[in-house]
Amino acid sequence: MCKKIILGLVMITLLISCKEENKKIVSIDHWEKMQQIIDSIAVPTFPNKTFNVLDYGGIGDGVFSNTEVFKKVINECTNSGGGIVLIPEGKYLTGPIHLENNVNLHLEEGSEVLFSTNPEDYYPLVHTSYEGTELMNYSPLIYAYNKKNIAVTGKGILNGQASNEFWWSWCGKDSYGWKPGMGQQKDSLNLPVLMEMGENNTPVNERVFGENHFLRPSFFQPFECTNVMIEGVKIINAPFWVMHPIKCTNVIVDGVTVESHGPNNDGCDPEYSKNVIIKNCTFNTGDDCIAIKSGRNGDGRRVAIKSENIVVQNCKMIDGHGGVVMGSEISAGVSNVFVENCVMDSPNLDRAIRIKSNSKRGGLVENIFVRNIEVGQVKEAVLKINMFYGIYGKQEGDFIPEVRNISLENITVKNGGKYGVLAKGYKELPIQNVTLKNVVIEKVDKPYSLENVNNLNFIDTYINGELMKNIN
Repeated sequence: MCKKIILGLVMITLLISCKEENKKIVSIDHWEKMQQIIDSIAVPTFPNKTFNVLDYGGIGDGVFSNTEVFKKVINECTNSGGGIVLIPEGKYLTGPIHLENNVNLHLEEGSEVLFSTNPEDYYPLVHTSYEGTELMNYSPLIYAYNKKNIAVTGKGILNGQASNEFWWSWCGKDSYGWKPGMGQQKDSLNLPVLMEMGENNTPVNERVFGENHFLRPSFFQPFECTNVMIEGVKIINAPFWVMHPIKCTNVIVDGVTVESHGPNNDGCDPEYSKNVIIKNCTFNTGDDCIAIKSGRNGDGRRVAIKSENIVVQNCKMIDGHGGVVMGSEISAGVSNVFVENCVMDSPNLDRAIRIKSNSKRGGLVENIFVRNIEVGQVKEAVLKINMFYGIYGKQEGDFIPEVRNISLENITVKNGGKYGVLAKGYKELPIQNVTLKNVVIEKVDKPYSLENVNNLNFIDTYINGELMKNIN
């Protein structure tokens, strides 16, 4: 009898202990989780060896092509165990640059890398991605495939030299130089075929594009890389997405300035990537400043790697379609995004925080935490969640997107545009749990416009001077 009593007491003690432990797990602060993510990402380090491109025949006159020089010195660096590939002051014309293991491409102040505008220079085709669908296409301007411990650093300029004359017209818009009779990405054998291949699960090595398909290369694309850093440089005039880490783990984007107003010139697009820090950057772009992605439609579901643990700190967003955005290529999902201490302000910035998908994309977006943001002016909305986002024709399918647990805290907005909150979800799967705490939004036409949103919480939040009440 005594043994049964003792055993019972032990079981009760264990149950209480487990419950207490579960409470600890559940109650962990999400900002503590952010710090854990930051602490887990190590800054890449390199041997103290320098390989100066001038010693290998490099010429910084803006005319000589340094493509083979850069290739030679990068290979010498990696084969010697790694180090710094130094680009001194001057203007260095080149084709694509491919990084190798343990290489830090360092641009001294006063240096500028000018990338060729001749598409033929971006052969051979490489395994890359276009708007969330993998393919064989022109090499990105700076590319690394399945590499470890790589970096691009310094105070120099990376100039893609894209313009209405080169690259941008391929988008098919007359505002970017396209004219009737010119080829463009939406021609029947180009992007539509690629999207069909993604839906049909065509092997990537059979999705061969390149010449006469008018799909522009990304600027900086580490693909399936670990321990990546880009720091300090200025990037201008990109053909397409500017910084696109895809299928990467442990990425640091620090102190980079992006000034590029071309079509689809997103500033930074982590895709299928985990443990990413974007900090101290300035984005002045022709599209979203930061857009977190995870694949388009069937191709995203095939890859099935969500983007998670993304931290954005101390950044400045100027022009752009959105400050920090999730989507629209988001089929594999996005979790755990933390945004803090940013400034967003421009008459040409459409939204501050934006989530976009549709029922062809699908995907789960969850646990998005934003705090300490100063917004001067945005055009349309402070927070926009649109589950009916559509370009390229009909965007209806059987994959209802899901959004839950979105929090904005300590936000001040001087001119909020049309809406404080603009959110449209599906009746079958409403947007869940949106909280605005200590938010002050001034000068909006309407406090909110909502369709199929459950549990919108306003805590000490004022819009146009009025204290907001919860909407359940």
